[in-house]
Amino acid sequence: MPTVLITGGTGMIGTALSRHLLQQGYDVIILSRNPIQTASNYRASAQQNSFRPSGNIFYAKWDTEKMMIDAQAIAKTDYIVHLAGEGVAKKRWTKKRKEEIRQSRTKSSELLFHCLSTQPNKVKAVISASAIGWYGPDAGKVFTEDDPAAADFLGQTCLAWEESINKVTNLNKRLVKLRLGIALSNEGGALVEFKKPVRLGVAAVLGSGKQMVSWVHIDDLCRAFIHAIETPEMEGVFNLAAPNVVSNKELTLGIAKSMNGNFFIPIPVPAFLLKIIMGEMSVEVLKSTTVDSSKLQSSGFNFIYPQVDSALHHLIG
Repeated sequence: MPTVLITGGTGMIGTALSRHLLQQGYDVIILSRNPIQTASNYRASAQQNSFRPSGNIFYAKWDTEKMMIDAQAIAKTDYIVHLAGEGVAKKRWTKKRKEEIRQSRTKSSELLFHCLSTQPNKVKAVISASAIGWYGPDAGKVFTEDDPAAADFLGQTCLAWEESINKVTNLNKRLVKLRLGIALSNEGGALVEFKKPVRLGVAAVLGSGKQMVSWVHIDDLCRAFIHAIETPEMEGVFNLAAPNVVSNKELTLGIAKSMNGNFFIPIPVPAFLLKIIMGEMSVEVLKSTTVDSSKLQSSGFNFIYPQVDSALHHLIG
C-alpha cells in the first residue's frame, strides 16, 4: 500500500485520519517537532485502546521556522495530507493570535512546496484541508465552491491558506482542497464543547439558534480524505459537509436528547453575552453557513452519516 505523510497528524482530525489509513493498510508518516515523544504517545494510546493497525506508522521531524522536513520522509511519501494549523477556537482572537492562525497555515504550505521542489520525491498528490470559514453569512444562500472568499478574518485566512498550497500544482502534483464543515467527534472540537453544559442538564442554544450549521461526522471526514487520495480524477476545491445542514438549535437539542433523553432545559445564550465572552470569535458561532456538497458526491463519495440524528446516535448513543 502507498505511504501517506500527514502534517498536523497529532490533532483531532489527524489522529482519526491516521487510524483510518492504518486500518486500511496504508503506511503513515506523521511529521512532528519531537518525533520521539510523539511516537511514545502513540504507542501508549494504541496499547490503551487495543488498536491493531494493518499498516505501519512512522514519525519524522519537521520545523517550519527552519524550513526543514526529514528528506527520507519526503522520499518515501506517495501522498501528502496537509492539515497543519493552529486551532481557530483554542484562544481569544487577539491581533497576535490571528497572525499565528494565519502563519501556521501558510508557512507550513510554503515548507511543503519548498521540499517538494528541492528534494527527490514520488508524491502523486497533495490533499489539503481548508474550511467553510471561506464563506461569509449565507443570508439564505447555499454556497458552492465557486463562491468568493468572505472579507472577514476567517474568509481571508482560508484564501491565504489555499493560495499558499496552490503552488504545488506548478510541480505537476495533483491538488485537492477540502473545505471542512464543523467536524463532530468525541475526541475534541465542537461536539465536546456542546456536551459540557448538557452534562449539567442545560442545552445552551447560541444566539437565536436559527443559524445553520454545516457539519460532518469525523468518520465521513476521514473517508473523504481517503477518497480524494484514491480518486485520481479529483482536483480542485470540494466542500466537505454532510448534505443535510441543521440549525444551531436543532443540533444543540439533538445532542441533549442523545445524552439525557428529555431531562434537560433549553437555555438561549444571548448574542451580546457571547460577544463579551468570546470577542470577535463570536461572529463565527452566530454566523449561518449553508454549503453544497454535491460536487463531492458527484465524484463518487457517499456519506455514511448524511443526517445529524444518525451521526449523534453513533457518537453519543
